[in-house]
Amino acid sequence: MIGTVAVLGAGGLIYNQITKSPAPEEKTETIPVKTEPPEETPEDTLYTIIGVGDIMMGTNYPDRSSLPPNDGENMLDGVKGVLMDADVTFGNLEGTLLNSGGTPKDCGDSENCHSFRMPEHYAGYLRDAGFDILSLANNHSGDMGDKGRKSTTGTLDKYGLKYSGYISIPYTIFEIGGVKFGMAAFAPNNGTQPLNDHDNAAKVVRDLKSKCDIVIVSFHGGAEGSGATRVPKRREIFLGEDRGNVYEFAHTVIDAGADIVFGHGPHVPRGLEIYNDRLIAYSLGNFCTYKKFGLSGALGIAPIVKVYVNKNGEYVKSEIISIKQIKSGIPVIDEEKAAEKLVMKLSRQDFGETVAGKN
Repeated sequence: MIGTVAVLGAGGLIYNQITKSPAPEEKTETIPVKTEPPEETPEDTLYTIIGVGDIMMGTNYPDRSSLPPNDGENMLDGVKGVLMDADVTFGNLEGTLLNSGGTPKDCGDSENCHSFRMPEHYAGYLRDAGFDILSLANNHSGDMGDKGRKSTTGTLDKYGLKYSGYISIPYTIFEIGGVKFGMAAFAPNNGTQPLNDHDNAAKVVRDLKSKCDIVIVSFHGGAEGSGATRVPKRREIFLGEDRGNVYEFAHTVIDAGADIVFGHGPHVPRGLEIYNDRLIAYSLGNFCTYKKFGLSGALGIAPIVKVYVNKNGEYVKSEIISIKQIKSGIPVIDEEKAAEKLVMKLSRQDFGETVAGKN
C-alpha cells in the first residue's frame, strides 16, 4: 500500500511516498528493535525525533470497564511501524501506571475531574511500539497521589523508558550513537516543573544544553477543546486555571538552548513554527486516548511529527503522518490525512511563511 506524508523543508511543503510491504501471512514472535547510528558518524548525519501527543491507554479506575479489548495488547499495532522508524520517539503519558490502590485526586468538579490508572504492564506496550521518552508533566500525573507517582517512575524504569517532568525530575539524559540527548518537561500543575516560571525553565534548559548535544522540551499548556486549535500568543485561562503563554514559553526555551519543542494539552492539533532554526509543535493532540476522552472532529485526529536535525540540533526538515482514533481510542494511520491538512492550515494562519522553512 502506498501513502503520502507531508514534509517541511527549506524549500517548503513537498510530499514523499512511503511504500509499505504487505503484511506476512503468519505472525512472527520477533520484536522489532531500533537500529542505532554507528558510534562514529559523519558531520552531515541527521537524527530523527518523533513526537506524539496525549497517551492514556485505558484506566482500571474506578473499574475495568474502561480498559481496551485484549487487554490493550494490540492497540498500537496500527502505528508501530511509524513509531519505530526514528532514533528517538516521544509521547505525553496522561495518567499513572499503577495496578491498584492509590489516592484518586479531588479537583472539586465531578464533570471535569478524571483519575487515570493504567495497568503497569501497559508500559511494555509503549516500549515495544517504539517509545523511548515520556513526559510526566501534565494534569493527570498526580491522579493517584504519591503512590501513583512512585509506581509510574518505578514501572518506567523497569521497562527501560526515560521520562521527566516532576519537580524532582526536571530532565533526563541518554545517549545514542555517541550523541547525547536530553528531555525536560513542564506543566502548570502541582508536582510538575512549572510552565509559568519562564526564568526557571530557561535555567533548566541552559543546564541541560550544557550537558547534551540535542535538547527536547515538552510542555503541557494552553486551553482545551475543539475551539482551541489556534495559538493566541497570550496567556490562556481554562476552567479557571492559568494554562500559560505557550508561544512565549516556547521561544524562551529555544533561546535558552532547546532544539525541539513538543506541546500538548489542548487535545486538538495546533500549528507548527520554525523559530531560530528549531521546530515548535504547539499541540500534538490526542494520540491514543481510550474511552475517557471526547474524539469528535479535531479531538479524534492527530499528527505524528517526525523531525530531522543535525548533531547541533538545528532543524533540517520534518514530516507529518496523520492518525485518527477508532473504536473508542485506537490509533491508526489516516489515509485522508486530516491532521496534516489541519496542521498546515493552522501553521499558515498563525505563523505565516515561517513554517515553510528555516528563518
